[in-house]
Amino acid sequence: MRRFATDFSLSAATAGFVAVLVGFTSSVAIVFQAAQAFGATPAEQASWMWALGLGMGLCTLLPSLAWRQPAMVAWSTPGAAVLATSAAGYGMSDAIAAFMLSGALILLFGMTGWFERVMSRIPVAIASALLAGVLARFGIDAFAAARSALPLVLLMLASYLVARRLWPRYAIPSVLLLATVFVAWRGELRVDAIAWSLASPVFTAPRFSVEGAISLALPLFIVTMASQNLPGVAAIRAAGFGAMPISRLISITGAATLLLAPFGAFALNLSAITAAIVMGREAHEDPRRRYVASAVCGAIYVAIGLVGGAVIGLLNAFPRELVVAIAGFALLGTIGNALAAALKDEAHREAALVTFLVTLSGVVIAGVGAAFWAVVAGALALALQPRPARG
Repeated sequence: MRRFATDFSLSAATAGFVAVLVGFTSSVAIVFQAAQAFGATPAEQASWMWALGLGMGLCTLLPSLAWRQPAMVAWSTPGAAVLATSAAGYGMSDAIAAFMLSGALILLFGMTGWFERVMSRIPVAIASALLAGVLARFGIDAFAAARSALPLVLLMLASYLVARRLWPRYAIPSVLLLATVFVAWRGELRVDAIAWSLASPVFTAPRFSVEGAISLALPLFIVTMASQNLPGVAAIRAAGFGAMPISRLISITGAATLLLAPFGAFALNLSAITAAIVMGREAHEDPRRRYVASAVCGAIYVAIGLVGGAVIGLLNAFPRELVVAIAGFALLGTIGNALAAALKDEAHREAALVTFLVTLSGVVIAGVGAAFWAVVAGALALALQPRPARG
């Protein structure tokens, strides 16, 4: 802890808070939809938050402190969407069984190193293009938010540009502080809905079936690996943390999912979007001190798990436009660096561009998200491109 105290910085702590703000407010509604689709009671829905908060928090906090690297774990938003649309005819017990089976498969792929071996064969240009495509939507949405909140977005953009010139390390904290004061002054900070209460875990026994395994567990596993863990690894490598033990981290997420599934943890996985926030230069100029951002993020996740709806209400107190804009501005540097790395090598440029555009399209085929198909399309483009003529 003495090393953590020495490495602590305001910019890193703010990056951790922004990561939580973006991660929760952008997708918590989908998680609640998935829980409700299986007929979860309010107590069971709170249990889902308890399990997911503790799972994400501990899987982020402990590895970050142990490895002094920004290990970032999140829930599977595409997985929640798949569950919400596939829940017809299934109850909570069927869902819990699917969560456990998916977690066991993720654990298997982590322990055997199968997933990391596949990722090691993907060129840096393709991985960087994948990351740029995943994050570019947030950059676009940041400016699109001006349609409904022009004064707020213009204020945030102006403060970001000025802060980047005068004190770049504190650009994002400055923007967040100024934007919070602005929305509070305008009466748009919704703090009245916050009600403090502790969340309690609710155990649900699993009910295994072949139908549930095929209809729920397998799609959840595929979507989590393709749409979450794949860009998650791309984010780690693009940020220069290639030494991070990917297989061990995948194993940790699989084991945590398996353990917490009976309480509602449907899928824990590597993060891409929030990882890019805590791994970027905005968190800290020194990459060796960026683990502080992920550790702070993990600690807040644990608090969310324990306090449940109160912290979610606190996060939802911010206007949507503020959350969207702060996410986009926090990711601008990472998007630029990823695009530069993707297009740097002329031999891989066209394949990287195909990967970027397919990812940005958001296309979903056979229930599998754009991240997977982008890698497939990029790999095909790379394999089929004309070979240079031999002199």
